[in-house]
Order: sequence, then structure tokens, then C-alpha cells
Amino acid sequence: MPKPLKISLLTISVLVTFALLAGGLGIHGVHAADTDSKGAGAYTQIDVYRQVLGHIQSDYVVDPKLDVVTNGALRGLLESLDSESSYMSPQQYTEYKKHLAEGSASVGLTVAKRYGYATIVAVQPQSAADKAGIVDGDVIVEIEKQSTHEVPLSLIRAMLVGKAGTSVALSVVKPGTTKPQVLSLARAVQTTAAIADDQYDNGSVLYLKPGTIGRDQVSQIEQKLKAEQKGTSRKVLLDLRDVTGGDMHEAVRLANFFLDKGTIASVDSQTLPRETYTADAAKAIAPAVPLVLLLNNGTEGAAEIVADALIENHRADGVGERSFGEASELKLIEMPDGSALLMAVAKYKSPAGKSIEDDPAIPNVVVASAAEAEMAADEDVDDAEEVASPAPAPAVKPAIQKDDQLQKALDLLRSKHA
Repeated sequence: MPKPLKISLLTISVLVTFALLAGGLGIHGVHAADTDSKGAGAYTQIDVYRQVLGHIQSDYVVDPKLDVVTNGALRGLLESLDSESSYMSPQQYTEYKKHLAEGSASVGLTVAKRYGYATIVAVQPQSAADKAGIVDGDVIVEIEKQSTHEVPLSLIRAMLVGKAGTSVALSVVKPGTTKPQVLSLARAVQTTAAIADDQYDNGSVLYLKPGTIGRDQVSQIEQKLKAEQKGTSRKVLLDLRDVTGGDMHEAVRLANFFLDKGTIASVDSQTLPRETYTADAAKAIAPAVPLVLLLNNGTEGAAEIVADALIENHRADGVGERSFGEASELKLIEMPDGSALLMAVAKYKSPAGKSIEDDPAIPNVVVASAAEAEMAADEDVDDAEEVASPAPAPAVKPAIQKDDQLQKALDLLRSKHA
């Protein structure tokens, strides 16, 4: 096929893709001549893209595979929007559907893309990933010998699930190291943890930790809070550390249990109705009970809506670390050539109006996790060992409390009157 024809066909395919995207994004009736219309600048960029393709084809050191170049451009187009949106080529989309059809067994990892690579958000306790020593913040540089920089996030997540008993190969790099750890993790059916219900301070504190923010978990919390009303009212410690996924509407319901007024969250979208969720006093169960919540970098999605609602309405003290920063609604869009887009079509905002994705929930009492404290201690030891000295004194790691965040939360609750 002549080179100009190749370029023309690829450019047309990109134009079709953009036209479909424009429709999905609400860009209608835009023409190149309409310089003042929404999206007109993008059409100018399409012409630039055509010219760039021409230079790549004619001037690059070797004759490139333009389909690979175009796939890379489309992937970059979607990933430039936000960390959740992704483009899957026809081959990738076929693989994506295959993994999801094989089963829902997983290795127990929640991942997102940060700095271009798959990053661990949270690890499910007792899962294959947990037993292999993977922790929050570790980076998956390769999955099944493919660079996660080149694989869309939607496909990475699909590759982590499948038929129970099958395995997935990962290359994992821990923060502060450069050598990847090669692992083979077996997929298994993961059971969603029940609500952890412990008591502290001689039963005066009710500790609640949902495995996720789902309907069953929120209903369990509702039952426990209503049972408290019939007995002795206790202080509540809500632990949202490493709580990922879940249902956004269930997050609103959970926050409403503790709020009888104020804004809980709002939704911003071009295609979906813009909504503001306000606390309903009739649905509040414990609006005056002393409350502290725990959050960390593994607090993601629906749990972030709960954290922001309680912290920004000054209903609870937040203890720990900033949340991960992800709360959006995704839509799968299939393309005529067999490729697909997984695109954020709505994003949640906090009561103050900040986008949770751009500005995560931040506790008003910052306490580093034991893992981060240990990492900092290791760095101090390394720094001490690098200092030249005739007779260097041995560096001693500071003692690390098992769960400083939990202890601080309990201290705060002790100071509150029921």
C-alpha cells in the first residue's frame, strides 16, 4: 500500500475515533471553520497529527509500524484525561473480555496508574498478594512480561482476575529499590471481609471497619448503630484505611448515618445529571455520637466520599494519611473497529467543591503509618552509615509502635464526651 494512502487511512480512523469521542463528551456540530466553537482547536490538532504521521513515515530512522504509533497516540489521548480513563486496542479489548469471562477470582490487589505504571493502592488481607509481601505503594512494572506503562489500566485490572487456580506473573518494585521482584500469584475467590466490630477502652468505643463500601457492609453498620441507640451510647471509631472500591451511593448513605445536615458530595458531568447530595435528617442515626475516622493512602473511591463528607462538615476528626484520590463513574464505549474506551463520565466532589481525584481527603491529624515510619527509619540508618567517621557508632532504629494511627484515634476519642 502506498505510504500516502496508509497515512490517509490512519488519519481517517483517528478522525472517526475523535468524532465518536466528541459525541460522548458533548461536542456537537463542530466544524473546522467554527473557530469560536467548542472543540474547534481539537480539529486543528488533528491536522497537526496528520502532518506528524507524515514526518514519522518519511523521516524516522526506520519505517515505523503506524498502527503501533496510532495505538500509542490513542492510549495517550485517553490517559491524558485522568488516571482512570484508558484506550484498549481491538486485541487488548478481546483479552480484556476473555479475562473477565473466565471468572472473578483474583490475587487480592487494587491498582491504579501513577507516574505511568501500575501502583498498588491496597492489598486484601490473606490474599496471594498479601502472603507474597506486596504492600501499598509497590509498583508493578510488568504483568505477564508486558510493561504496565504500555498496558491500559483497564486491561491490567482484568489480567489480575480470572479462573480460580490460575496464576499471573508480576514484576514488582518496592519504593526505594530498583531491582524488580518476580512473582507468580495464584488467583483465588476472595471473600469480602465482614464488618470488623471490636471494642476498645472497656467497651466505651465501638470500632467499625468495612471491607468495602457496599450495600451489605453499609447495612451491617446501620444495624450496629441502631442497636447502639437501644443500649448504652458509645463513641465510634470508623476505620477506612485500605477500603477501596464500593458503591458511591452507598457512600452517601453511610455518611448520612452520622450527618443530619450539610452537603455530603456532588457529581460533575457533561452527560449525566449534575447532582448534589444533602444529608437527610430523617436518615441520620448517630449525628451526635463522638466520632473519629481513620484513613490512609489506600482509602480509595467510595470511602473517600465518606471521609471528605465527615471531615469537611466538621463531624469527625480524621487521623492518618491523605487518601488515594479517585472517585469517578466509568463508562465502557465500544468502537467500530473492535477497540474500546473506558472513560470517566462523572467525577465526585467534596462538600467544599474540590474534585476528590485532584485533591484527596486529608486528615486534620496527620500520623504516618508504621510502614512509612519504618521506611523513614531505614533511610535515617542509611544516611548515618554514609557519614564518614573514624569509628562510626552503630545506627539504631527508633522503636515503632504497632499502630500509631489507631492509638492516636483512641486518644482523641478519650478526650471527647459521649
